[in-house]
Amino acid sequence: MKRFVTRGALALLAGIVLAASTTAHAGLINFPVIGGKRFHLEEASIDDIEQALATHQLTCVQLVTLYLKRIKAYNGECTKELDPTKGILGAIDVIPNAGQLDAYETINLRPATLGLWGFDEHHARSLTDLADDDPNMPDALETAAALDQQYARTGKKGPLFCIPFGIKDEYDTFDMRTTDAADAFYANDRPPDDAAAVAKLRKAGAVLLGKTTMGEYASASRSSFGGQPCNAYDTTRSPSGSSAGSGIATSANLAVCSMAEETAGSVIGPSDADGGTGLAPTEELNSRQGLIPATLMNDRVGVICRSARDVSEVEDVLAGYDPNDPLTAFNVGELPENPYAFYTSPSSFKGSKPLAGIRIGILRENMVIAGPPQAESVQLVQNAIVVLQKLGATIVDPGVGGSIFTPDIAQQFPYLEPQVLIAKFPALFSATPIDDLVNMFYDPSLFPTGAGTPVITNLGAETTTGERKYVQNRWLAGRGDANIHNIQDLINKSNFWSDPNPNIGTPAVGGLVSAQTATTLTNENHVQRIFTLSQIIRDTFAKQGIDLILSPTTLNPPKVLTYPSTPGAGGSTTVLGAHGFPELSVPVGLTSVVYDVVPATLGATTGVLTATPARLPVGMELQGLPFSEPLLLHVAAAYQAAAPGSRVPPPAFGPLPGEP
Repeated sequence: MKRFVTRGALALLAGIVLAASTTAHAGLINFPVIGGKRFHLEEASIDDIEQALATHQLTCVQLVTLYLKRIKAYNGECTKELDPTKGILGAIDVIPNAGQLDAYETINLRPATLGLWGFDEHHARSLTDLADDDPNMPDALETAAALDQQYARTGKKGPLFCIPFGIKDEYDTFDMRTTDAADAFYANDRPPDDAAAVAKLRKAGAVLLGKTTMGEYASASRSSFGGQPCNAYDTTRSPSGSSAGSGIATSANLAVCSMAEETAGSVIGPSDADGGTGLAPTEELNSRQGLIPATLMNDRVGVICRSARDVSEVEDVLAGYDPNDPLTAFNVGELPENPYAFYTSPSSFKGSKPLAGIRIGILRENMVIAGPPQAESVQLVQNAIVVLQKLGATIVDPGVGGSIFTPDIAQQFPYLEPQVLIAKFPALFSATPIDDLVNMFYDPSLFPTGAGTPVITNLGAETTTGERKYVQNRWLAGRGDANIHNIQDLINKSNFWSDPNPNIGTPAVGGLVSAQTATTLTNENHVQRIFTLSQIIRDTFAKQGIDLILSPTTLNPPKVLTYPSTPGAGGSTTVLGAHGFPELSVPVGLTSVVYDVVPATLGATTGVLTATPARLPVGMELQGLPFSEPLLLHVAAAYQAAAPGSRVPPPAFGPLPGEP
């Protein structure tokens, strides 16, 4: 499985790669013009790249070299270290117009080539295997050279042939350091095998450029190993988390697509903040084998690209049953009749009304304008709704303050989760709650109203215990490292960042310490909530003929990293997404002004709400029933075809001199 390059061929490839990378790194590559059209790297799609390779406008080595040049130019630290004794682990401040992004924490180059390119040793593929000379672990340029040879010899190529990817450090990669972005002291910082998703990408011909910076242990966006990545549209601002580096790398054209992961907003959040198109698919669609877990049932294998078309082509590679992940048994018989890419192909947009017959419900609960900070985000999404209407979609809108789900919640929640309702509203129930619940079923007006009333965005607390300790200790046991065996070892044998500014976020060590105290495992509340949501949402969709729902991905644009959060609903986590329903975030434009809480001093947790001119991405979120990815992708692709200006590349990270 891992033998991509034979030992005998390695010396030949090394010479080819060294010559190619030295020449390319030095300056301009002269690309031929085919049919009057020259290949452009910026915003290049999978289709663009495949066409350029097929018409011999460039080789795979040349393409990978171009992306490495961009990474070299733009991947430096983007925040200021305030404590020289702690460096990356200490306090930080923002740097306006930093010109750097810190999107990658590891670069997929062998030590000699890494040095040739001028990358520091901290970005090496392994810090425990300093020689890194195993011929069965080709780096990005060696892989590209092998792909060029294979194509020249056979004329055959996989569906993602030579497509450069960033890989979130939550995915096992047998050839690159995998630590969940933690500065943990593994005896071998490489796991024994690839994650299932990574193996599928390699088999399809993708080239892995490196591991993207993430919030360690899938928390926030800062890493003790990789540092603090920055938003490509304003380097003082949050890139969202925890798949921050994946969102940044894709948006700033440091990769074509990047693998991300979602537990609660970690795909759609960075997609929204960084101007990408991100799919957090149905939980059971893609195998989670080899993904460093945080939960039992809601760690989703997702992808961030720049278009729905590209996302669909990646999903065609990732989707399917894997016996090593029993949850994927649910997708047997559920995969679409056609490839996902069929639903995003221009040929699928027949006539002027390609969305005719599709009914889109508006999730007004996620469009509440609490004040000026949310107004522009809502307006940009309203503008997108108008485009969808022009494309033929029927909009089901309950109006401002309304809810398409409330009638079904009032009727069904009392018997689906009576314990939640009784505990939260004891005054509504007598000594015989069953009688009260029967009355409530026939008279929904008895359902509670006012503060705390269950709504689709918040049905109430659900409790699990021991989940994180169980899944992480299970993964660590399977990894079989000689030095780190469990969470307690991670706590004892790691460095952790700390910052006195509470606005930066909370170090991950606290979550590990809390998880370590658990002694038993329970998750029945979460399973029950999945069923509750499934029944209510399916029934509402059926009654109202709704095919999907739409809302802003988040209402508040990205905050300045060191500032307090802006008041009002600003999170990208959704109740549907947090329970395995598919969600897709699509850019719909840029803000003109944002509202920041500006503190009087660094680290103050309060401040003055201040209007600031800023061009920051806003995303539209599409959500559907399980396995409705073809519909979500079709709607997103139709919108992007009709509104090509909805995504704007980050202007500070444009083409390099000599870049095609």
